[in-house]
Amino acid sequence: MKVASFFSSAAWWLPLSMGVCSGITLEQAIALARDSHPRLQAGSAQIEAARAGIITAKARPNPEVQTMAGYQYFRVPNNITGPMQAYAASQPLELGRLRPTRIEFAERTRQSTEIALTEIRLELLSAVRRAWFEALHFREQIAILNENLRLVEELRQKIQVRVEVGEAGRLELIRAETEVATARNAVATARLQYVSQLSQLRATIGLPPDSDIDQQGALENPPPLPPLAELRQQLLDRHPSLALARNEIRRADARLDYENALKRPQPSLRAEYERMPDVPNYRIGISIPLPVFNRREGPIAEAVALVKEAQAIANSRQLQLLAGLESAYGRYQTTTQLLETYQRGVLVEAEAAVRAAQAAYQLGERGIVDVLDAQRALRTVRLDFLNAQYDRQQALVDIDELRGIIPGVN
Repeated sequence: MKVASFFSSAAWWLPLSMGVCSGITLEQAIALARDSHPRLQAGSAQIEAARAGIITAKARPNPEVQTMAGYQYFRVPNNITGPMQAYAASQPLELGRLRPTRIEFAERTRQSTEIALTEIRLELLSAVRRAWFEALHFREQIAILNENLRLVEELRQKIQVRVEVGEAGRLELIRAETEVATARNAVATARLQYVSQLSQLRATIGLPPDSDIDQQGALENPPPLPPLAELRQQLLDRHPSLALARNEIRRADARLDYENALKRPQPSLRAEYERMPDVPNYRIGISIPLPVFNRREGPIAEAVALVKEAQAIANSRQLQLLAGLESAYGRYQTTTQLLETYQRGVLVEAEAAVRAAQAAYQLGERGIVDVLDAQRALRTVRLDFLNAQYDRQQALVDIDELRGIIPGVN
């Protein structure tokens, strides 16, 4: 939404006493966070680990080789005494669906990490937008409060002249000076809030703490929103959190298949060679573990429970996102109607009330209290109008995040 020139005038905003780097736009801030934020780097590392897990899942078991040496003694006549060696080798076998299910589970894990990175990117870049507009909000507040300070200082100067020439009492000057002090405190508080929000913005972007930000840009007109039903469908189709929840169900199913595959005994081939002092011995065989005591009932039951848990989490997450979308959409509609109300008359009426109070004061028909009350009412209306503008913008950011729009990507 394009902020009215009355609210974005540079003359309203006195420069803050801080070192400022070169100007940065919202698009540049999003690009910085997208390219170098530590959270995204950590997510990329998790994807690399998951890809390495696929390599591990595809690896076949290594063979095992054994060797032994000794000496044979016989006391029985005609038997041979001498050195002996023994060599053995075994190779575990993976039969049935053990290996395919292990690989599938690793593939699902990789897909979950990739979707999780998309979710982190959506959350992070949306947070950059929120922090950016919140900082811009405080900057515009400073502009309004500086303009209010200028007006009350001008009024105080006029009253001081009237007091000096005897047209007004000293009490009116005291009231005006009190109002000036209040206005200065409001400006100082807004500046502190702006500095604090800039620190939050730096952390969200991933900039060093000692870097300062000179925001460039203003609030723009929001695009028209699709109907709520269409937004719901976009959420269901595009939000990475739901995609992650669905993939976690498939991942839990893959783990259940793997646990079931482990029920099947996996044999090992074994070959042995013994070199005796008289004649060599050769043996070959197979070893099979027997599932007599442990039939993996526990791991299989755990895997079944994880499938149910993943399904419940997916349903719960969908309900939460849909509720959040309806709430954000309602806030957007409400603030839009409120802004229309302000634009149709509240702002104009508040400005007219100030002008009328000032004119009546000049004519002696009103006191200074009436002028100050009108000025405070105008300041309140301007701040409320500004707050409604940024409340609508924050609701729009929430809607974009819920419908899966990643800033700077889609």
